[in-house]
Amino acid sequence: MVASSYDFVIVGAGIVGLTVASELRHHHPRAHIAILDKEAMPGMHASGRNSGVLHSGIYYSSDTLKARVCAEGGRRMIEFAKEEKIPYSQCGKLILATAEEQLPTIEKLLDNAKENRIPAERIDQQQLSEIEPFAAKGPAAIYCPTTTVIDSLAVVKRLREKLEQQGVTFLFHTKVLRRTQKNEIETTRGAVRFDFLYNCAGAYADRIAGIFGLAKDYALVPFKGIYWKLNETATPKIRANIYPVPDVSLPFLGVHLTRVISGDVYVGPTAIPALGRENYGKIKGIKASEAIGIGVRLTNMYLRNKNHFRKMAHREMAKYRKRNFLFAARELLPSLNSEDMVSTPKAGIRPQLVNIKTGKLKMDYILEKTDNSLHVLNAISPAFTSSFAFAERIVEESRVV
Repeated sequence: MVASSYDFVIVGAGIVGLTVASELRHHHPRAHIAILDKEAMPGMHASGRNSGVLHSGIYYSSDTLKARVCAEGGRRMIEFAKEEKIPYSQCGKLILATAEEQLPTIEKLLDNAKENRIPAERIDQQQLSEIEPFAAKGPAAIYCPTTTVIDSLAVVKRLREKLEQQGVTFLFHTKVLRRTQKNEIETTRGAVRFDFLYNCAGAYADRIAGIFGLAKDYALVPFKGIYWKLNETATPKIRANIYPVPDVSLPFLGVHLTRVISGDVYVGPTAIPALGRENYGKIKGIKASEAIGIGVRLTNMYLRNKNHFRKMAHREMAKYRKRNFLFAARELLPSLNSEDMVSTPKAGIRPQLVNIKTGKLKMDYILEKTDNSLHVLNAISPAFTSSFAFAERIVEESRVV
């Protein structure tokens, strides 16, 4: 069988892969570009399962890649939504301190906002009550007016349509098996040749990088995010988004409340260590072939206890019980009771990169490359928010512009 041949091949049809294709098409209007994905359509995993929040960028220190692309990416995503008539709401977000020991983090977040030129202000109790009347009254709060919610699946769908109109080829049900030559990979649909390959494979990015001899010190470990939803009686208590002050030693923001673009209010997510890259259910999505390796990595992380992993694992596993989930939510919304929260099938997987030598979780995006490939490792939140600006950085980094 004759190999299919392209100037650029992108592995992964999530938001990062789609925006990389868009950036490449902008610079190379006549290039042959293909996007490969093992699923039947784009955005089947993280890109289509997130809450649709476009983050302001306040969480990230100015020396991180996340900080350099988050705010600009959010602005460009909103521009795209306006142009393409995609629903969005710039509704803002509250970050609530519920204990005095969180005040240094509040100051750090305000410093981040100043350094990254992000609109954010510390507000008093009266302002807090005007913005979110039912929110907890703690020692401090930050208001981020530019935080936005958007229909993330509509973004993915429209990007696919535009790319197809621009001549980009989509190869679905196509799984990468191995690298057979320097410029050729074997897939479940035959050989594919390329001049340059972009690995935007999300939860599988470490595996793809591995066949190019990269990511030797890294592995992706999955964490499961499950949600509850407020019932019709409790939904009016939340106007927009209420978040806790994050634990800066961890890559997870903690349980928060988000009014999504549909008007529903979701409570979550968790960050429960999972045994599969697609382990969305309790058992569903666990494959013996990968569960053993993931289990070994999680055990090592637990024993080493880097990033306070042991404390985090205990706390998150406890949220499988509704009462523990409710306790976390009531830190932000004290009037919430068990009957207010109803079950929902919504779940996502956050593939978190870990340094297998040190046992430490990596907190920033990581790019590794060869002379004919670039690999996007650790494309975690806020990758959706960042995607348009992040894609520009990825293409620049590959030096094919």
